[in-house]
Amino acid sequence: MHTYLPLFLAMIAAIVLLNMWATKLRIAYPILLVIAGLLVSFIPGLQVIRVNPDLIFFIFLPPLLFEASWAVSFKEMKKWWRIIGSFAFLVVFFTALSVALVTNHLIPGFTIALGFLLGGIVSPPDAVSTGAIMKFVKIPKSTATILEGESLLNDASSLIIFRFALVAVGTGQFVWQEAALSFLWMVIGGSAIGLVLAWLFVQAHKRLPTDAPSDIALLLIEPYIMYWVAEQLHSSGVMAVVSGGLLMSMKRLTYLNSASRIKGYSVWESFVFILNGIVFLIIGLELPEIVEGIRAQGIPLSTAIGYGVLVTAVLIGARMISSYAAMIATFLFRRSVMPQASSNRRRWLMPLILGWTGMRGVVSLAAALAIPVVYDGVPIPHRNLILFITFVVILLTLVIQGLTLPYIIQRNSFFKEATNAHDEHAARQKMKQGLMQHVYITLKEKYENEHLGNVEIEKVLKQWEERAKATDYSMMSEQNKAIFVELLESQREYLSELNKDPKIDEEIIRQQLYQIDLEEERLKII
Repeated sequence: MHTYLPLFLAMIAAIVLLNMWATKLRIAYPILLVIAGLLVSFIPGLQVIRVNPDLIFFIFLPPLLFEASWAVSFKEMKKWWRIIGSFAFLVVFFTALSVALVTNHLIPGFTIALGFLLGGIVSPPDAVSTGAIMKFVKIPKSTATILEGESLLNDASSLIIFRFALVAVGTGQFVWQEAALSFLWMVIGGSAIGLVLAWLFVQAHKRLPTDAPSDIALLLIEPYIMYWVAEQLHSSGVMAVVSGGLLMSMKRLTYLNSASRIKGYSVWESFVFILNGIVFLIIGLELPEIVEGIRAQGIPLSTAIGYGVLVTAVLIGARMISSYAAMIATFLFRRSVMPQASSNRRRWLMPLILGWTGMRGVVSLAAALAIPVVYDGVPIPHRNLILFITFVVILLTLVIQGLTLPYIIQRNSFFKEATNAHDEHAARQKMKQGLMQHVYITLKEKYENEHLGNVEIEKVLKQWEERAKATDYSMMSEQNKAIFVELLESQREYLSELNKDPKIDEEIIRQQLYQIDLEEERLKII
């Protein structure tokens, strides 16, 4: 282990430096990480990193999926559940089927089962890559929600396809009836297991005398527990983590205090950033070994690259077709939710954006590396070729689509950024006014006789309205601090009720809740 430690430390340092460089260049950091890993892999004498295929899913997927489920808005997902569900399940299956049919016809020795194995690996777009690119461009909330919701669920569907295809390749058998029952158990059973465990974890956080460090430590291990338990019961660990994470995210105000939420946000952001960075570097570092593997099989490098380009074209084409099919279905059956655009021509160009956001990354690499050399005593054919094709797909989609997507959006001005910004500003102002009115009403109802004329309370109310600094609280008594903590909790309850309105953007609610948490922590330390 000590031989790997310097390399891992160097990788973390490189991740941080490359992220800063990517921010300066205004490009997605996964692009630089993959290219850097590729360049570093050619350094002579470099220690080769080998990850046990049995552990690759367990190490990386649970925390990445758990964090993603906390970031997405379940309320917003419900608005677009039809298109999210179709992209997460139907489009993934359509993409995997397209890859299977094309590779079966054009790659010698590739069976339908091997094609589905490759299709299951490369079909899910990567949320990290898309999110990193979207930092530099403005897109409508609806489009962002669709991309986030799709990326959260498509990992589960693609990995289920991967698992069934692996069994078919290893055993040479595929029974549709058993596969259908197994699929239902994976989806429904995995979700149920995640929800039950999440409920137990919520109760543990509520009843145990935890503080911020212990809450954060428990949250770090809980997705691993969900994943492991579901896998032991032969269900989907991915569905368990996603469903459990969504439930715990929605209940976060009931079992985590303000300190746990604030500190936990920073810990998880750093932890997931490092995990993602390591995976993208590994993508580049693995290439020389993969190339040696395909050469050992007698496959020319140029031929293997051609196969990778072919599969990439199939993936892009399948997603484009799916995007336009979704737009047509929306136009025919739910025209009221059609995206805004300044002209019909521009509206019908919008599916190009959704279709072009198909960068592959972490999940595809993890699935490819998880292919065992031998399954049930049978060697997996073309394993190294599948790994190489996966690498080419990741590299091409990251570099070509990742670098051109911001330019396409900005060059064609697809979205009404000014309208969105104006609407968001108006929503924030309305919410702020509602909160202040709620605070005054609460004070009048509960403390009219004792504290309504209290100079300190009136001073702090004014400071809240003007967003003054926390140091202005320095002379407040403990009794009045308790009153204001109670008022902050009242504001949280008000925002939770307000969030039930489907017209209110949950992201704005979350930002305001975060400000309230900061306010409570400032009151505690003065």
